[in-house]
Amino acid sequence: MSPVSWGAALLGGLVLLPAVTGAGLLIGGRRLDRTAGPVALLVTLVTAGLAVVVAAGRPEVSAPFLGIVEGGDLRLAVDGLSAVLVVLVGAVALLVTAFAVVDLPDDAARARFFGYLLLFVAAMLTTVTATTLPALLLAWEVMGATSYALIGYRWAEPGTPTDGTRAFLTTRAGDLGLYVAAGAALAGTGSLVLADLATADGGWLHMAAAGVLLAALGKSAQLPFSAWLSGAMSGPSPVSALLHSATMVAAGGYLLLRLQPLLAATGWAATVTAWTGALTALLLGAVAVAQTDLKQLLAASTAAQIGFVVLAAGVGTTAGGTAHLVAHAAVKAGLFVAAGAWLTALGTKQLADLRGAAHRYPGLGAAAAVAALALAGVPPLALWATKDEVLAGVGGAALRIVALAAAAVSAVYAGRVLAVVLARPTGEERLDTEEPGTRRVPGLVPAVAAVFAILAAALGALAIPAVANVLKDVLGAEGEPSPTVGELLLSGGLALLVLAGTVGLLRRRADALAGLERSPLGSWAGLGRLLSARPAFAVARAAAIIDDRVIDRAVWAVATGAGRLARLASRADDGLIDGAVRGTARAVRRAGDAARRPQTGLLHQYYAQSVIGLAVLLVVLLVVR
Repeated sequence: MSPVSWGAALLGGLVLLPAVTGAGLLIGGRRLDRTAGPVALLVTLVTAGLAVVVAAGRPEVSAPFLGIVEGGDLRLAVDGLSAVLVVLVGAVALLVTAFAVVDLPDDAARARFFGYLLLFVAAMLTTVTATTLPALLLAWEVMGATSYALIGYRWAEPGTPTDGTRAFLTTRAGDLGLYVAAGAALAGTGSLVLADLATADGGWLHMAAAGVLLAALGKSAQLPFSAWLSGAMSGPSPVSALLHSATMVAAGGYLLLRLQPLLAATGWAATVTAWTGALTALLLGAVAVAQTDLKQLLAASTAAQIGFVVLAAGVGTTAGGTAHLVAHAAVKAGLFVAAGAWLTALGTKQLADLRGAAHRYPGLGAAAAVAALALAGVPPLALWATKDEVLAGVGGAALRIVALAAAAVSAVYAGRVLAVVLARPTGEERLDTEEPGTRRVPGLVPAVAAVFAILAAALGALAIPAVANVLKDVLGAEGEPSPTVGELLLSGGLALLVLAGTVGLLRRRADALAGLERSPLGSWAGLGRLLSARPAFAVARAAAIIDDRVIDRAVWAVATGAGRLARLASRADDGLIDGAVRGTARAVRRAGDAARRPQTGLLHQYYAQSVIGLAVLLVVLLVVR
């Protein structure tokens, strides 16, 4: 076999191995529950290894699908951007699967969980390697369906099916844009190759850009589609860790980075993308500040941090956006692993009840603290460097101010987490159950969190120009701007200042909800109200109300209207179209019955019929004459 065919086989195996195994686990059902975890762990280990191999080899593979049009095949290829993403997805999937093996209860439907998880991973791997719209659409649909199944995994719990349905309907509403983009591509270029979208003619170019933007914003929970991400927290903690780091929420940001030339070709689409990302980073950051539930805080912060990736796609800093996507995946996966472990051990995810959690579980607490510091943008950790790589391409004072404000808000919500978990525990630890094992965190969990923390720290090396240039060479983005030393110092100093202020103000009341006590200096100077967090909480609550009551209701109104329209169309189909078909069929059947009646098989009746027929013809002839 030639090297090219070996590469194609490895790339095909990268996608098919988790897909086929996941389907097999789902078909096997509860009979495979005992072996599902080890099998999934082995498959993700092999998948991670294949990801590294194909990232180095850059192969391409194609399967026929729609042969009548250029780009109608299911084509996968690995270039610089997808090479980074396949390694990211493979590594995060492996670590999250290891966490899930020890986090899921022994009596859980493990085959169903790991089956959907592996299909989910396969869909994301296909998404980041797809080079044609049919391949992308196929992966996009599977990702949406499996995310619905994973979010609603605990379907018997009240509210969980509704949360899964909300996520599915909201993202599906955005997904329609990808079909619009496919139609525009076919009409404007005659091709379904993704790279050809930017060459569409006239209005088709703008329609394709609008469709792609709609689909990407929906998948990544950007405004106005952010509400679904909150409900997605009903899923198990491993689902949250995977969904919020390297898969579904990241998929929209990846798509915009991939199709950045399309956004730039229209002009307006790049501007809308940049502003949407910046405003999402700011407003969802404010929503995160107001949360009292750790997982809800992390969910809102995910939308906010992906906002920086969307901003990068809008301003054309592909390297910065890719680096931020990777760094955020490590940070957020580590924090969700910690949150899930604390939920299992302490029976709570409320910030007020997690006081001192880092002291109760030192290894896990240390990893979570590093991840939270990185989330705040503290130097020399990852998101400090990657955020500035994004901001280096931002032009215009207004957009830069909004982006810097969003970065400062990230230090506030990260500071809330740190102030709670690093506080000294007081009183008895809160437990929701008397079971002996509830306070134990399996040794594998801190190890997984530690790996993510190490990545969150190591990726801070991107602040070094030589390291950042290596990434730009891999991505083919050599001409993109980089932050200056002054910009790095400014953002790092701002993050440290805001973080220190937040932690200092919260140190006496670590429930992070009831308000912030005045500092002695602030009280002496009469600045207590100015220094308090009440204005920030007011803004955050207002943003949350807008998100829940306006944006969320608008999405549900669209879904309700679509449902009513579908029911009306169904009635028309049943009453008119189907009725006409049935009526025609009845008329034909009656005509057939009438035509069969003279066919008696009796010769004398045939003679009589012939005589009658001839008589009728004779009468007609006489009348006509």
